[in-house]
Order: sequence, then C-alpha cells, then structure tokens
Amino acid sequence: MDLLNRVKDAGVIGAGGAGFPTHAKLAAKAEYILLNGAECEPLLRVDQQLMAEFSEEIIKGLEAAGQYIEARKAVIGIKGKHKAIVKLLREKITALGLEDYMEVMELRDIYPAGDEQVLVYELTKRVVPEASIPLKVGCVVINSETALNIFNALSGKPVTETYLTLAGDIPNRLTVKVPVGMPIRELLRQCGLENGDDYAVIDGGPMMGSLLDGIDGYVTKKSKGFILLKKDHFLIRKKSVNINQGRVISKTACEQCRMCTDLCPRYLLGHDMQPHKVMRALSYDLKDLKELQIAQLCCECNACELFSCPANLHPKTVNIFYKQKLAEQGIRYQPTQVEFQPRSAREYRLIPSKRLVAKIGLTLFDKPAPLTTIQFKPEYLEIGLRQHIGAPSQPIVNLGQHVEAGQMIGKIPENSLGAPVHASMAGTVVEIKDNSIVVKVG
Repeated sequence: MDLLNRVKDAGVIGAGGAGFPTHAKLAAKAEYILLNGAECEPLLRVDQQLMAEFSEEIIKGLEAAGQYIEARKAVIGIKGKHKAIVKLLREKITALGLEDYMEVMELRDIYPAGDEQVLVYELTKRVVPEASIPLKVGCVVINSETALNIFNALSGKPVTETYLTLAGDIPNRLTVKVPVGMPIRELLRQCGLENGDDYAVIDGGPMMGSLLDGIDGYVTKKSKGFILLKKDHFLIRKKSVNINQGRVISKTACEQCRMCTDLCPRYLLGHDMQPHKVMRALSYDLKDLKELQIAQLCCECNACELFSCPANLHPKTVNIFYKQKLAEQGIRYQPTQVEFQPRSAREYRLIPSKRLVAKIGLTLFDKPAPLTTIQFKPEYLEIGLRQHIGAPSQPIVNLGQHVEAGQMIGKIPENSLGAPVHASMAGTVVEIKDNSIVVKVG
C-alpha cells in the first residue's frame, strides 16, 4: 500500500482549521511542501511542543509526504522566537541527512503568520491568487500534527487522538493528548476550576475560534484548544454578538476609516479584499450582491474585528453575512487577474503578536501550557462522522458491536471527498446518530 492510501485509511486530516482530508491534498505534484508550524493563535501551544517532543517523527512524516508529491524542497516554517526548537529541528535534519532537501525558515512573530496564504508568501515569496489554493503556486501545506499523523499512518496507526491546549483565565494551563470523542465537559475538569458557571468556552484559538453554546460536545480530530474566560471578558462579549446584531451595529456606526482594509492580511498580499467597502454597502443598503463578491475573499482571521476597527464594530461578521447571501444566490467571486504582488505598505502594517494579545485582553493569560500526560478514562465517547471537509463518513458498525481501539467504524462514501473515522478506545457501540457514533468504553 502506498503512502496516499495509508494516509487515507488512517483518516488523516488537517489537524486544526477546516480539517481538509490529507490524502486529497497529497494527490498532486508540487514544487514545495511546507510545514506550518507558525501557531499564530494566541495562547495555543500545541505545534511548538510537538516539534520539540516528536521532531524526528515530524521531519520524517514531512519528508515522506514531500517525496510522494515529488517536491524539490521541504520547508519548515516556525517563529524565530522558538530558538531552542529551531536549533533542535536543524540538528535533526542534519542527523537524518536531509539538509539538502529540507530547511527550517524562521517566521516573524506576527498575526496571522499561520494563515496558509500568508505562510506561503513568507516562505516562498509567492502570492496565492484570489479565491485559490497554495497548489496554484506550486505549494502543498500541512501542519505539524498532520506531519506526525502521516508518520504514524506509515506504520498503520490511524488518527484516534489529538493534541490540544487548555488555556485562559484558569489555574491549570496545559497541553494534552486526548482521545477523539472525549466529552468536552470531562476534559475541562482538568483546568482546576471549582465552579465554571461564570465562564464561557471558546472552541479553538481566541481569534478564529467560536463560542460554545454549552460544554456537552466532544473532541474531534481537528480540536486544537479550548480557551476559558469569564463571561464578562471582552472576547466573550464580542463573540456573543450574532450576525444580525453585528450587522445592525455596523450599519449604524461605521465611519469608513478603512483601518479594517489597511490591516487586512489578504489585502496586503495584493488581493481585492476590502472590508470597508463591504461595510459601506451595508450602510447604504445596496442590493446588487455581484458588487460585493469581494466578501468571499475573507479568510475570517478576525484581525479587522478584534484588532483593527477603532469603533469596535464587526467587519468580519458583515463579510460572513454577505458570504451567506452570495451563496444563497449561487454567486461566486471571479478573479480578474492571475498574478498578484504584495502592497508596498505591507511591511509596515503587519500585526505584532504581543500587541494583538494586549488588544484582546489576554496578556495576563499568555503563559506556558506544558505538555502533560493524563490517562483519560471517559465512560462514553461520541465520535463524529463529519470531522472534516466533505461528505460525512458512513457507519460500518452495528448497535451492540464491540470495537477495538484503532478499528475503523466510519467509512468514506464511494467517490466522495472525506476521511474515515476510528474508535479511539475499546468499547461497545450503544448509539448510532446521524452525525456520530457513541461508544461505551470498556
């Protein structure tokens, strides 16, 4: 079995972000394979610690993927501030005899350095065209944990666990390996909170993560962190505003200062993403959605909404509002050019991570979250059938069936984009829902 099918059978997806199936990403040829180790979201600590703990495995996984897609060069992108990890990676690359094929490049401590298109430019000086993907400029991008999972897949080990950070206004900040399907409620007990009634939880990083309605969900393959903050914190209040509320607030108060556009990472790369124009259209209640196709260029990094806007408005929310309207009418953005150049002001408008952390009120909580070994013993696991982009997996187990850890329990539908799912612990199937399988552990 070749690498592609091993990765496919192991259910490897992008470990973080949207969860794109990795086998589909590797079914192409590219000049570069890039490892995204930027981890630009404040407070999250997974990638940096995995690169320290499993440097050799990650390097071998990246090399195997690079050789498969016939990349002439593999590049690891990591922030230069992680000096010890940079040194370790370079030493490992040399020890493995890969110095002619692979290199480590140091990234600046900016947000969003981990945005796929920002990363491609920082590492290769190539700009991904509007509404396109890195492959268009000869690049394939995977992150640190995905490379580790590719390495494991080569020895037949499927993805049954994920690494995530628990951080925020809590006594115990830590990074842990968690079985997929673990109840979030049980996981949060590790934070040391005696009473969580005054707290809200962000699923993911503080910038792009979404506010959980409750904590009765479960961990997926792409879970990268949970940020716990008191309900009166700025971020929680900001993320509690729904689309309609954000639209009304923005319509009444936008002063057209352009700060949202001038600091937009995609605009600075030369794209036509101009949030202030979308805000203007909202203010004047313009009906011609074709003129607002630029909203579809928004990567939802939230820099405009949480950092740039001096009036504390909701440009990203307004972009999402128009994205939905455009989708309803079947309108898709059509680029008018092929090649792009970064805007001349880009070097002077990058967002320093420390300034961002201060602006969103997280300086007090920007502390280490050490990788900690915890033996989780949940009573039940709920394993999602749609933890990835594409069609949901189809159950291949029955009620009452005993399953072993690592056993495939959900399969990709024929001729569909997707990823299989596996039992993360041994147990008995007690319920099969539309989008998940519940396993009683033991």
